[in-house]
Amino acid sequence: MKYNSASNGRLCLVAALLFGLSCFTAAQTFSDLPKGPGKVIVHPKFGGGILGFDIDQNGSEGVLAEAQLLSNGKVLSAVETFDQKSGKIIKLVTKTETQDDDVTFGVVGTSAGLIEHEHVGANGFVDKRIYHVLSPLNSNKYTSLWKPSFDANHIITGVSRNQGSATNAFFVYDNSLNNPHNFVLASNVAQNTFGPRVLLNVPQWGYGTPLAFDTKTNQAVVAQDYGSPTDQPIVGIVDVTKGRVVTFTGVGFGFVNGIAVDSEDGIFCTTTEIDSNVQFYHLKTKTGFSELLAESEGQLNSGADVEFDPIHKLFLIAQPISTAGSSSIQVYDVKGNLVESLNGFNFSNAFSVIPVHIALNPSHRSGFVDDPAGIRSFTY
Repeated sequence: MKYNSASNGRLCLVAALLFGLSCFTAAQTFSDLPKGPGKVIVHPKFGGGILGFDIDQNGSEGVLAEAQLLSNGKVLSAVETFDQKSGKIIKLVTKTETQDDDVTFGVVGTSAGLIEHEHVGANGFVDKRIYHVLSPLNSNKYTSLWKPSFDANHIITGVSRNQGSATNAFFVYDNSLNNPHNFVLASNVAQNTFGPRVLLNVPQWGYGTPLAFDTKTNQAVVAQDYGSPTDQPIVGIVDVTKGRVVTFTGVGFGFVNGIAVDSEDGIFCTTTEIDSNVQFYHLKTKTGFSELLAESEGQLNSGADVEFDPIHKLFLIAQPISTAGSSSIQVYDVKGNLVESLNGFNFSNAFSVIPVHIALNPSHRSGFVDDPAGIRSFTY
């Protein structure tokens, strides 16, 4: 998942969130729903822009953060839980009207929500980052703090999506001026324990680098390039236990927009920007192949976020603009075969602070994805 956490230009960031949202909710059983976009839309309680969301794969709730710029110049920031079936807001967890904001990092471990609170100092920049945990998520309240040992100049820009596993991987961007060192580390958020910082010396792996985590081998996977049409991605396999990094040249061309791992089979999938391709790699052999993403004719139709369904062994790829005339979700099996195309969405993230994200509930073959009206349900 790519994660654009805010650190500079706070007012510009919040202003970018000022768009109208409408609400439509419906209660249906997942088995009754046709494949594709659903009718359930989660509407933030105060009508603000969404700063991250996720759903609990082992429960019935989800969590989101929202923010909007008020007429008095302050920022209304709120964290809310919602019901996956109806889309209704269950509980307002917290609300502030200052210059601060909140960002939902996701559901980690088993049913633990992780929220970053960004405190903005008198100079207009973030000077403190506090990480709140809702464990379990359906407690609908903060239950503890997650306490990584780095300061506000270190920004978490990637959190692995591997619910059910005790450990998650984090990509940390060093935003200091004098000595930037980006790193990956693993953490059991619920236990507040941390692995070693694994420094990343490859210059491509900077802000916005997507991250995934192989829970079977304890290896994080990162991939990125310089964005030139002639540049291939540099892929890194990061052993978060031993602190080692192995690199190799990947396939495809252009920025890597999304990445997900099938830990059981040792396969990971990426999407590249320039050639609008999708890639499938074997972790063990460090080899892969690239092919044109379905319903694509060029860079305009490139894929974005990639998520993995470990129950049905499917990779789901968000495609903000497809040749079907809408946003689409392309579904592939682990061998790189197209299973189905889900069309009729509208989640183009051209003006979003946080890029499009697919949140899955594999046991129901359902999920939520960004929508101009809020967060829209879908089935596959």
